[in-house]
Amino acid sequence: MPKTEYKPVSHDHEAFLKKALERKGFAEAYEGLEDEYKLVRELLAARVSAGLSQEQVAASMGTTKSAVSRLEGAGAHSPSVSTLKRYAKAVGCDVEIRLVPSAQEARGAGQ
Repeated sequence: MPKTEYKPVSHDHEAFLKKALERKGFAEAYEGLEDEYKLVRELLAARVSAGLSQEQVAASMGTTKSAVSRLEGAGAHSPSVSTLKRYAKAVGCDVEIRLVPSAQEARGAGQ
């Protein structure tokens, strides 16, 4: 079987978002999922940077391409820290989790 070269499709997220925000109700829905979308962008960027396909990441994680596809899609699925660590290892990254003071708390502390 011939090996196929991995060629990711280019995607201008900022242009997509600008156009999507013009649609009625999109801004509210997107804001509610903002953290999930940030995570998805991080996952995709790491995989693309590593030059890996979903199939390659799945093989490294010991799972299926469909599981990686679900992980890379924003939605009802919330991955565990363990799953994120396995994904990160597969794409040559580490997971960093931080808690940062909210802007509201920071403003209140200075008063």
